[in-house]
Amino acid sequence: MRSLALTTTLIVAVAGGAAAAGGLDAIVGKAVFERVWVAAGASTGSADGLGPLHNARSCAGCHQGGGAARISANDRGDLAGAGLVVRLADATGQGDPVYGDQIQTRGLPGQAAEAEVVFALQTALDGEPGPRVTPRLEALAFGPVTAAAGVRRAPSLVGLAAFDTVDAAAILALADPHDTDGDGISGRVHFVGDGAGGRAIGRYGWRATGATLDRQVAAAFTVDLGLSTETFPDPAGDCTPVQTACRDARHGGGDRGGPHEVAAPMTAAIGAFLADLRPRAPADDAPGAAVFAATGCAACHVPVLPAVGGGTVPAFTDLLLHDLGDGLADPAVAGDAAPSEWRTAPLVGLVGRHPASRRYLHDGRASTLDEAVLWHGGEATAARASYRALSVADREALLNYLESL
Repeated sequence: MRSLALTTTLIVAVAGGAAAAGGLDAIVGKAVFERVWVAAGASTGSADGLGPLHNARSCAGCHQGGGAARISANDRGDLAGAGLVVRLADATGQGDPVYGDQIQTRGLPGQAAEAEVVFALQTALDGEPGPRVTPRLEALAFGPVTAAAGVRRAPSLVGLAAFDTVDAAAILALADPHDTDGDGISGRVHFVGDGAGGRAIGRYGWRATGATLDRQVAAAFTVDLGLSTETFPDPAGDCTPVQTACRDARHGGGDRGGPHEVAAPMTAAIGAFLADLRPRAPADDAPGAAVFAATGCAACHVPVLPAVGGGTVPAFTDLLLHDLGDGLADPAVAGDAAPSEWRTAPLVGLVGRHPASRRYLHDGRASTLDEAVLWHGGEATAARASYRALSVADREALLNYLESL
């Protein structure tokens, strides 16, 4: 137990502004990222406060090594693996009045998990490139769910920290909400709350709902792990007033440099760790890059974005919302994004290090990159048509290029 206390002291010292040499802040951040949290009242007071309802016990539980969720289809034809969750929202983006923003599939002793979830792969319909994913909610603890349900896959975190540094003017310049240039692409900025009563450009999350990396990390702590932060101080996490057992349960915090279960220096340390997850340099693949541009993929998956103060950020995204058509529509909306609108997914770290568990798109429905591309519709219809028209050699060159990112 003493070692945990020393780790907490080190986190506060390093992330709180003490001199950190040789990437010590990122090392500490990695320790926090991999920390397995426990119930409040445990003897290890530096890591308590989990839940009471939650989906994981650590950040690494869904993002092993900072990568995407490791999920695959099981023998029953369902998706399985940590890092798939069910998001809930009504037509205005508000969570379910009973279950909140997300179905919590785990509960501490004395707490009933909200539901058991089966992520069922449906038989592919005629003309569609593969099966869709349908969440089936079983053993609901508090009665029916009234909000719409949608599946979300934990994405790779590689390279994402740099999005804080992307010049806002560059993002605004890429937006063309009314398609004034007539190219069929009408990406728009998703303006979201900045936590201080103002509005900011959304840069993080499947629907660009997070304005900053710190805010995105804090949101994951509260919704996925049920841990309070300075940004989201409610110690009951995603539990609603209806869930009285959860709200009345004992909570942690108070001995980590502040009143919250995850002290501000801890979230700052995780930010340092994520900043250290730099994408690899794309392969020297001029033919693949040329096909990527020629098909129109680079119109939204912009390879680099300008950074504030100079330099560029490897991105392969424009950080804008785009309508990707009915095939990818999902009723669990967020902010003012429409069901078919998604932030352009960054392609840095796209494939990751674990090919046996590769899945793609927001809900993990696509088992191959080819399948993922063919699901694109809406503003990506022309690019999809160009992709379909490629020769076998050019298609292989493009897919190999994507594998290299």
